[in-house]
Amino acid sequence: MNNNKKIVLIAGGAGFIGFHLCKRLLKEGFHIICVDDLSTGNLINVSLLSELGDFEFRKHDITEPFNYDGDIDWIYNLACPASPVKYQKDPIQTFMTNVEGSVNMLRLASKHHARIMLASTSEVYGNPLIHPQKEDYWGNVNPDGIRSCYDEGKRAAETLFCDWHRMEGIDTRIVRIFNTYGPNMSADDGRVVSNIIVQALAGSDITVYGDGTQTRSFLYVDDLIEGLVRIMDNGVPNTPINLGNPQERSINELAKTILKITGSKSKVVYRSLPEDDPLRRCPDIDKAKLCLQGWQPKVTLEEGLARTVDYFRESVVNPCYPLLHINKEASECQAHSIIQ
Repeated sequence: MNNNKKIVLIAGGAGFIGFHLCKRLLKEGFHIICVDDLSTGNLINVSLLSELGDFEFRKHDITEPFNYDGDIDWIYNLACPASPVKYQKDPIQTFMTNVEGSVNMLRLASKHHARIMLASTSEVYGNPLIHPQKEDYWGNVNPDGIRSCYDEGKRAAETLFCDWHRMEGIDTRIVRIFNTYGPNMSADDGRVVSNIIVQALAGSDITVYGDGTQTRSFLYVDDLIEGLVRIMDNGVPNTPINLGNPQERSINELAKTILKITGSKSKVVYRSLPEDDPLRRCPDIDKAKLCLQGWQPKVTLEEGLARTVDYFRESVVNPCYPLLHINKEASECQAHSIIQ
């Protein structure tokens, strides 16, 4: 990639995916402006990033206008809680982050003539009626359910990005991110990978919602970041692109794999399936392969989970990473067996 010391603003840069994106671009010599209100982002991430290169942090809620006096070349809009546990805490704020936040970031892109990317989600497909999901599928989304604030918020954000491109000529990029996991996940975010790992390491029961036969496609975070960089650098403007792993795994299979990696003796217990929990979720990534120089996942689930388990183990014992305090009570997360 030809950097030419690009100035990149990353909204939501202190979160899980944002941290890894900031880290990648800092190592490649970019100037990074991290904008985050820290509602789900982490100051430890900010501290670690500040040691890596040309990095500045601005605490800011993007539902309010954001001004920057210098130049901006690229904008990544990652700002929004992504796990059901987090985004359902304040569904109105979640929706407004997607809508008002997108408007404010698009206005900033217009002002600076910057290229801007929206981190959308596989949740725009809802509980899909076709399988796997291609980008031209319009989805099967409940507009009135408890997940609607996120699902419909992201759909509205995609509309704003497309219309801004048509009316303002801004170079917009849209990526639909499927279930992503890896080191630096928050232990309490309620996503299925972190939830099961925390419970397994604690020796607590593994909570699976439904019968565990529902499927997801798990993408390791390094593979996602590679895709995000390629989309911004060489991707196709103003068209959604799926980034995910086309290999389906059931939640039961995920739990079994984590139990094997951790050596845990925890048992699996089943709970009622949450409202609007999709039964199948798997991307068609033909467009990504075609448009992003052959992009496809490289890290296997077993390899990625082993790295993630190692991270959580280090978080338990290393005082420099006070992100996880495992005990049987804390590990009983009221989480859904779904992740974004």
